[in-house]
Amino acid sequence: MDNYTMLTDFYEITMANGFFNEGYKDTVVYFDMFFRTVPDGGGFAIMAGVEEVIDYLKNLEFTKEDIDFLQKKNMFSEDFLDYLLTFKFSCDVWAIPEGTPIFPGEPILTVRGPAIQAQFIETMILLTVNFQTLIATKANRIVRAADGRAVMEFGARRAQGAYAAVFGARAAFIGGVGGTSNVLTDREFSVPALGTMAHSWVQMFDTEYEAFCAYARNYPDDTTLLIDTYNVLKSGLPNAIKTFDEVLKPMGKRPKGVRIDSGDITYLSKKCRRALDEAGYPDCKIVASNSLDEYIIRDMLVQGAKIDLFGVGERLITSKSNPVMGGVYKLVAIEKEDGTIEPKIKISENVSKITTPCFKQVYRLFDRDTNKAIADVITLHDEEIDADKPYELFDPVYTWKRKQVDNFYARPLLERIFENGKCVYKSPSAGELKTYCKAQLDTLWDELKRFENPHKYYVDLSQDLWQIKNDLLRSVTYADKDI
Repeated sequence: MDNYTMLTDFYEITMANGFFNEGYKDTVVYFDMFFRTVPDGGGFAIMAGVEEVIDYLKNLEFTKEDIDFLQKKNMFSEDFLDYLLTFKFSCDVWAIPEGTPIFPGEPILTVRGPAIQAQFIETMILLTVNFQTLIATKANRIVRAADGRAVMEFGARRAQGAYAAVFGARAAFIGGVGGTSNVLTDREFSVPALGTMAHSWVQMFDTEYEAFCAYARNYPDDTTLLIDTYNVLKSGLPNAIKTFDEVLKPMGKRPKGVRIDSGDITYLSKKCRRALDEAGYPDCKIVASNSLDEYIIRDMLVQGAKIDLFGVGERLITSKSNPVMGGVYKLVAIEKEDGTIEPKIKISENVSKITTPCFKQVYRLFDRDTNKAIADVITLHDEEIDADKPYELFDPVYTWKRKQVDNFYARPLLERIFENGKCVYKSPSAGELKTYCKAQLDTLWDELKRFENPHKYYVDLSQDLWQIKNDLLRSVTYADKDI
């Protein structure tokens, strides 16, 4: 990846200069990334983007050209600019692994390190994790709507830039799609690139039949024909079957599929399925594309569509129905020279914007008998949950709502990926992350996977963490404000 050091909000640099001049350069701080709401009103999101965060942090350095550019702003001290020229990333970073279901309010990435560094990387961390988590989450919704049928990501030409096309396809693969149309994503991340033809292929030849025959001769082991250039039932499908009979069959080959990209695809797929079966091609798949999403796919299947594979483009790669993942990055603690950690909190009249202080860990509790997730518990970083004893969960806002759980096991979710600026994490392949994601989704109850009004999954605080947060809230006074 290119060096994206200067891909940052300008105030990250002005604050860094201020921290340097005010003597906070080496003050150790803790930042958390978290989000407040799940896109599309869903029950959970899918963590993604960690691999690119790692790549970004490994390449974090200021060039002479960067310093010259900043110097021309006439805003920054020479000592600060000299510091940037010899800058070396030295933070510790923890993250929840890609492919893990995640929930509002819990830290999904934590940074500990010198204030200038930990603050400066905010923009790129949010850009990366927000976008890729958004797309992985959307992809998973679409895959679940397909109910076991294959889904392909076809959105490169509608993505909002090259970055979104490449990394969005990878995120979609982690979320569950079977492959992508994007060749660069295949080359970089081994996400299978697949595709057949465009309408222009058919139009190039004198007849549709000639176009199909030519394609079948070139790709006899992978013949999928686009049959809606002119008329699906009167032209495209009959010509496809004729091609299968006269070109593939003599070669001892079987067709892979036909693709429909327009019209009433549900109706057309039923007609095509019957005709293909009667022609002796029950193994020929029917592929559907054309501005699909989870809701359209669900309705098509309810109506009996005979679709084997869905190609989903613009509404996946842009998450059209909810195109923003609102993750934020907040200061939660400062480490004193003696090693003690002083919690920090942001107060707001909007209760959902009050932050949870301290250096933390997130535990996921699972039922031993069913292996289903019970709840997540946010604890202090050095707390351990003893699974050999009953554990009391309680709502951190409505504290009278309590539940005692036993016969469970607990798994910490935040894993260290950087130590003193060095990457200590071995990144799984995209394929391994996809398999991991599927396994983690199996730990969630089906009620949590509803598209509308999903079951609420609880993210609670440990008693010790809740007490610290509550004490900080109580200590705030509003001397200048009427209450």
